[in-house]
Amino acid sequence: MDYSEKLSHVAVLGAAGKMGSGILLLTALEMFEQSTLPENKDKLFLLDAIDLSAEALKGLRKYLAVQAQKNGEKKTVWLRSVYSTREDLIENEEIIAQYVQDVLAQVSFTTRIESAYAAHLVFEAASENPDLKVRLFKQIDSNSSVKPWFLTNTSSIPITYLNDNANLGGRIIGFHFYNPPAIQKLAELISAPATLPELTEFSLHFASRLRKIVVRSNDVAGFVGNGHFMRDLLFAASKVDELSTKFTIPQAIFIVDKVSRDYLVRPMGIFQLTDYVGVDVCSYILSVMNRFIPGNGLHSTFIDELLSMNVKGGQYSDGSQKDGIFRYQKGTITAVFDPATKEYLAISEIAPACEAWLGELPKEWMGWKQVMRIGNREQQLLNHYAALRSSEDNGARLAIEYAEYAARVARELVANGVAGTTDDVNTVMMTGFFHSHGPVNTY
Repeated sequence: MDYSEKLSHVAVLGAAGKMGSGILLLTALEMFEQSTLPENKDKLFLLDAIDLSAEALKGLRKYLAVQAQKNGEKKTVWLRSVYSTREDLIENEEIIAQYVQDVLAQVSFTTRIESAYAAHLVFEAASENPDLKVRLFKQIDSNSSVKPWFLTNTSSIPITYLNDNANLGGRIIGFHFYNPPAIQKLAELISAPATLPELTEFSLHFASRLRKIVVRSNDVAGFVGNGHFMRDLLFAASKVDELSTKFTIPQAIFIVDKVSRDYLVRPMGIFQLTDYVGVDVCSYILSVMNRFIPGNGLHSTFIDELLSMNVKGGQYSDGSQKDGIFRYQKGTITAVFDPATKEYLAISEIAPACEAWLGELPKEWMGWKQVMRIGNREQQLLNHYAALRSSEDNGARLAIEYAEYAARVARELVANGVAGTTDDVNTVMMTGFFHSHGPVNTY
C-alpha cells in the first residue's frame, strides 16, 4: 500500500483537543492535495475526527473551516489549476470557498471510536496516559480488519511499552508534534526497535510533506524535548528551594524565572513555560518519566505542592493563558502565587528586592525578540555570555550555573542514548522551544 493509499482513510483520536485539532488540520490539507493528483482522481479520501465531546467537535468544524480558508487564500494560483475544469468557478473567492467545502467534505466528525475500525492510519492525540492509550489501541486493533498503523503524539511514553502492551507487532511510531502543530516546525520521530521500517519511511515522508523539521529520538521516556525540558524544570525548582532560605517563595520564583528568560535569552522563563504547558501536564509527564526511568529523581515536591493547591495553569480554548504559578492580564505576568497564603502577590511588590540581589543585566544584553531579529546573533550572544562570565553579580552567576547545567543535560541525553547528537538537542530546543541558542554551544 503506497503513501496516498495509506492516507485514503485516516482517523484522529482526540481530534478536538489542542494537539488533535492541529493534527487533523494538517492531515486534512495533505489528504486534499493527494486527492488532486491524477492517479487519485477516482479515489475517496476519508478522515474521521473522533472526540468524546460533541460540543468540542462543533468548534473543531469551525476551526477547520477558518484555517482551510486561510490556507486557500495563500494558494490561489495552485487552486486555480486544481479547479481549472470548473467553468462555474471564476473569482478567487468562489474557488477558495469550493476548496474549503471540499476539505471539510473529507471529514466526518464523530464521538464514536468505532469509526476508526476501518482506518488505515490512526493518529492518536489523547491525554498522556499510558493505560488509556493502550486501551484505545487494543480496542481499535482488535476490531479492525486492515491492521492499521498507529502514529501516537505522546511526548513521554516509550513506544515499546505501547507496542508490547497493545500487541501491535511494530505497527506504531511516536510522531510528536509540537504545539501548535499547524505552526510549529518541529516534529520528534520515535521508532521503537520493533517499529516497521515501512512505517518509519511513511512517517518521514509525511513529515516532509508537512514541511516539518524532524529530529529522531531513541525510545527513552521523555524523548529529547521533554527529556531536556523536565530536567530544566527540576533544576529551576531546586533553585527555588535554595533561594527560599533568603527570599520568600514568590521572590525565589521571580528570580529563577527572570534568569531563565532574560539572562539565558529565552522567549519565556521556565515557570511561565510551565504555566503555558500546564503545571498538571508537567507533573504527569514527570510521573511517566519517573516510572520508566526509575532512580533518576524525576520528581518535584514543589510541583506537587502547587497542584495540591489547585495551581494548574494551562490555556483556555481561545489560547489565552490561565493563571498558574503566575497571574496573567492579557498575557502579561502581573503576580506570583504564594503557597504560604494561597494568594497572588503583585510583581511590583516583590521585584525590587529581587532585582537588587540579581544586579544589572550586562550592557551587551538584548531581549529575546531583539536577538532573534538581528543578523549577527552569534556574536551578540558571545558578547552577552562573555559579560556574564566576567560579572560577579548574583544574577550572572546563577545564569552561568543554569546554562552549564542545561549543556550537561544535553550531553547526558546523548550519552544515555536518547538523542543521537548534541546538535539534535540544540535543534529541539531552538526549533521546538524557540530558544535563541542550543544548550550546547560556544558561549
